[in-house]
Amino acid sequence: MTDKVDILVVGSGPAGSTAARFAAQSGASVKIIERRSTVGVPVRCGEFMPSDEEILNMFPKLKDMSEIFDMPEELHCLETYGIDLIDPSEKVVRLDFKGYTTDRDRFDQHLAKLACEAGAEIEMNDMFLDCKDNIASTSKGDIEYKVLIGADGPGSRVAQSIGLQRNQNPYPAVTAQVKGDFEPCTKMFFGGIAPGAYGWIIPKDGRANIGVGFAPKFAKDSTSAYFKKFIESHDLKVEGEVYGKYVPSEGPIPKTVSGNAMVVGDAAGQVISVNGGGIPLSLIAGRICGQTAGRAVNEGASLQEYEAQWRDIMEAPLKLAAFNKKLADMFAFRSDTTTKMCMSILGKRRMGNLIRCKRIFP
Repeated sequence: MTDKVDILVVGSGPAGSTAARFAAQSGASVKIIERRSTVGVPVRCGEFMPSDEEILNMFPKLKDMSEIFDMPEELHCLETYGIDLIDPSEKVVRLDFKGYTTDRDRFDQHLAKLACEAGAEIEMNDMFLDCKDNIASTSKGDIEYKVLIGADGPGSRVAQSIGLQRNQNPYPAVTAQVKGDFEPCTKMFFGGIAPGAYGWIIPKDGRANIGVGFAPKFAKDSTSAYFKKFIESHDLKVEGEVYGKYVPSEGPIPKTVSGNAMVVGDAAGQVISVNGGGIPLSLIAGRICGQTAGRAVNEGASLQEYEAQWRDIMEAPLKLAAFNKKLADMFAFRSDTTTKMCMSILGKRRMGNLIRCKRIFP
């Protein structure tokens, strides 16, 4: 038998759970399907959240922030006050940048709980395969829907199934946890590992999230090799598993709506290209996506409302970040020498603008 639902959401990450929550609040029937067995596991993320002030600085058109960014205190592992940008010679530029670190598994589970409390249901171990004529084929059977939402990451099967462009040239990255006491300041390392490679140490409570990513066109080795080099150079000992991921690097995809389907979050390329940040964007776009889906079911509203609204808030900063990333690829990431030179030329103010999705020139 074919299951029936008003709104089908593929993926239970921040974008999917937030979209499901706000769609369910409209009274529509909502179902999330998730291919993993546990929401938020494994963790493939730096686990950093900017402060509300920093988010609003990047996206000044954003309204009503509290309902999506007001998280319980127990999800705040460590309040942080800055970001250190470190060049290949270990010269440090410290930016004042407030935020907090979290445990992404607990964070995602909290968002999924909010969605379920709003009336959505969630089905684990269920993989989206394809869709046609308002019927999604999944590993557990067919589901008939009125609106389909793809929140299934940078390699989105939903995007492919509905004819939308998937993310181009995503960056490979790996992440892991280490134990220890770390200064409450995120550290970003550029160069020193390989041309175009970067590393991070993001402090938590007696732990830190560490990772490495790189631009494949500059790299000659594997992600795991660069990661090993990074942890050895910083005398770090990994606790638990090392997980890989892909990070969208070229800004939003050209279209995020096709017929009666939408994509959101990483699937839509809604990621800050210069630093890989995606959680706040997933919450912003997820709310718009869910509200639009609810109106489409209840009032016959066009899904193009989602396209217009999220782009009004986020497109300009995200495209600017993608442009700045291309400049970095062209001029800075070719070697350690060019990385060091470009970071010196930019200086503290311009590098602060770079991190915040603002113009670096003039």
